[in-house]
Amino acid sequence: MAELAGLEDPKMREVNERHGDDHGVNLGKLRALAKRLKTQQELAYRLWETDDTAARLLALLICRPKAFARDELDAMVRAARAPKVHDWLVNYVVKKNPHAEELRLAWFADPDPVVASAGWALTTERVAKKPEGLDLAGLLDVIEAEMKDAPDRLQWAMNHCLAQIGIEHAEHRARALAIGERLEVLKDYPTSPGCTSPFAPIWINEMVGRKQA
Repeated sequence: MAELAGLEDPKMREVNERHGDDHGVNLGKLRALAKRLKTQQELAYRLWETDDTAARLLALLICRPKAFARDELDAMVRAARAPKVHDWLVNYVVKKNPHAEELRLAWFADPDPVVASAGWALTTERVAKKPEGLDLAGLLDVIEAEMKDAPDRLQWAMNHCLAQIGIEHAEHRARALAIGERLEVLKDYPTSPGCTSPFAPIWINEMVGRKQA
């Protein structure tokens, strides 16, 4: 904890806090620290219990993703307030855990929109890598009905799923593009030069164009 406090940078904290992340540690330095510590599940548990955002991010880098029980991950997702902690927990830990599919189904329609966004993130992973058994048309129905008015983090996750369906599944592409055009979600999102806009129609066309090239 003392070492993490020593890595704190007030300017970095200012930038991170604009995104809801209450820490000021450069993520490159955090990854270097994790590399030095290597995998330490017990230390990861203790870091998580501090409720400190930088410590929790470090915990997610040094833990063993497959070692967590289903209920532990459920409790962790509900406790992950900072967007970066939530993002890393889902992407670095839950996706690699044997309970991922069970949790995807449990979280998908959770009344807490942040928990539901984790369910959508896991669904997006399946859309890209293991779509067998998914009702893609049904997912598009839900996105069409609910994405426009969804809270920010849930809306972002649903939009990612919409784009992924359009990118990966040609038979649903026209409908995915049409939904994106009509709902206009993230249409005006500021995008840095060289980055792809998160507006689904631009995102889909850009990625499909790259694949074809």
